[in-house]
Amino acid sequence: MHNFDLKNKTAVITGGAQGFGLDIAKKFLSSGAKVNIWDIDKTQLKKAIKSVNNSNLSFNVVDVTNFKNVEKTVKKITKNSKIDILINSAGITGPTTQLWNYKINDWKKIIEINLNGTFHCCKSIVPFMIKNKYGRIVNIASVSGKDGNANASAYSSSKAGVLGLTKSLGKELAKYNIAVNAITPAGAKTRILNQMTKKHVKQMLSKVPRGRFLELNELSSMVCWLSSEENSFSTAAVFDISGGRSTY
Repeated sequence: MHNFDLKNKTAVITGGAQGFGLDIAKKFLSSGAKVNIWDIDKTQLKKAIKSVNNSNLSFNVVDVTNFKNVEKTVKKITKNSKIDILINSAGITGPTTQLWNYKINDWKKIIEINLNGTFHCCKSIVPFMIKNKYGRIVNIASVSGKDGNANASAYSSSKAGVLGLTKSLGKELAKYNIAVNAITPAGAKTRILNQMTKKHVKQMLSKVPRGRFLELNELSSMVCWLSSEENSFSTAAVFDISGGRSTY
């Protein structure tokens, strides 16, 4: 697989202890970047650090729903380092059920992590990117944010919100050499599938013309290009990686 030049770049990846986030971290490391992964699960973070075993990989225990926690961590990192790249990958799917059966607390939790968490991280890190006149932000959304998945109204709504945030922020930051883009993947074999019913997973797969789940390295390669200096023009855009499920 092709590696982009991320030498002398420092990246923060939320939800970086597993799944998409961890695979993106590995891709960044192989491309020469220094990577700081964030997650709320300290045990999983330590496992990730041990398994990767790279001196350029570090971690912070961060709850992205807690703005003060996010802000404090960003200030800590930027005392001795810059932040060139932000990947918002932290997310949950929540229960699989009809909207009218959704528990209020479940709905709020999904919005807090998926949408507000992305907002908190962007709000904290963007000022440092503006100061440095450089930045790349990639928000991991979902094809459900474009299409809407039945029995996943909270998840679909949160990811649609991430797309709106991406488009607005990308336009606001275009003059600062900061690119902000989103990716809308179809289902992939990550632990997030365990939060869904087997019936729901089967329905998801049936919508993909490619007839298979997304491979982690396929998404990581797209993220790597969007995070590199080679992406010098695209911003406020949505990049589809759904195996043909969505074509807009």
